[in-house]
Amino acid sequence: MTRLDRRAAWLVLGGAVALLVIGLVVLVPWHWVPHGTLRPVKESEAFTRAQVARAQARADYVLPRSLLATGLSLALALALAAGPVGRRLRDRWPRRRWVLGVAAATLTYTVLRTALTTPIAWQLRGRALADGLTTQSAGGWWADRLTSTAVSWVGLTIVVLLLIGCARRWPRRWFVPAGLGAAALVVLGSFVTPLVVEPLFNHFTPMPAGPERTALLDLARREGVAVGDVLVADASRRTTTLNAYVSGIGSSKRLVVYDNLLKAAPADEVEAVVAHEIGHAKNHDVLVGTGLGAVGAMAAVAALALVWDTRRRRGATDLGDASAAFALVAALAWGTFVASPLQNAASRAVEARADRESLAATHDAPAFEALQKRLALRSVADPTPWEPAQLWWGTHPTVLQRLGLPASLARAGE
Repeated sequence: MTRLDRRAAWLVLGGAVALLVIGLVVLVPWHWVPHGTLRPVKESEAFTRAQVARAQARADYVLPRSLLATGLSLALALALAAGPVGRRLRDRWPRRRWVLGVAAATLTYTVLRTALTTPIAWQLRGRALADGLTTQSAGGWWADRLTSTAVSWVGLTIVVLLLIGCARRWPRRWFVPAGLGAAALVVLGSFVTPLVVEPLFNHFTPMPAGPERTALLDLARREGVAVGDVLVADASRRTTTLNAYVSGIGSSKRLVVYDNLLKAAPADEVEAVVAHEIGHAKNHDVLVGTGLGAVGAMAAVAALALVWDTRRRRGATDLGDASAAFALVAALAWGTFVASPLQNAASRAVEARADRESLAATHDAPAFEALQKRLALRSVADPTPWEPAQLWWGTHPTVLQRLGLPASLARAGE
């Protein structure tokens, strides 16, 4: 059995981690108010007691069910990797047709995870209906869920095939091509998602010509950002919440606004939303996030190689065997979970900078504040979310933090 080049793995891990740390320090705007301190507004200053009670009631319903769904997914990954059911399934996989074995393993995990979490997701759908957050039919909901399951299976299968395939072909230093391949997949994923994945869930059309479109494109030009065009997603068939986003890199970059945002928000608030997204494009946030993700993927692969080699020396399955697929799935699931606080801390910092860009571009703090209230009320967002939940899943600052940003910037002289 070929031994892993642990020295090279440590060098790759150290180099990737060092590069990642430098990238996080240099490229992520950790200070939300660069020359001052962010002071969130008080809950009572922004919302009525009835509004707060409604948001907290929703959070009390959604949070424990979301935590349960996450726990079930992680527990399932461990059970398949180390439990008797996983062992029996592995024994039935074709040894010579390892690609089929990997595909069967990832399909098993993906289908079982969907089966375990669908009752919870159905409950959350019911609550969303009751809260007025969606009007989507049951048929549309099931179609989206099955599509999401298929997309997850394809993505997971590609990653596991890459890892096992490299370990089979280059057993001594498999982490080098696998790490480069994982980094390439991160970049490719950022590029193709707007072109392949997003159209599976929404239909996109150019924003109709008119004063609003002209104003938004003029705003982008003033900020020195080439957006090409503004696309409108037919999100209203799925959700009543308001949103806009930037996705893609290179020629796939796009600025998307929800159709219900255009219908529900006045022009100055739409401009504030788009200015926020233009801020992302101006600072190349998607590209930076993709680059950091690519380096992080290389570090993760090198760490996996070292951990797996230690386990192999104690009798674990060789990584080049298809029977390792369930263990790899567990490693990916748990690794993603553990990395989430750092990823989301960086995301919140980037979103705060985009808010600053919006305020600087529009010079309209009242519209920005009205927009944040509108977004929070339409999504029934909890103004004071549970801190561990915000740490693990909060990709944006809280609404109270965002509402406090204009005054905090003014105090800092910005």
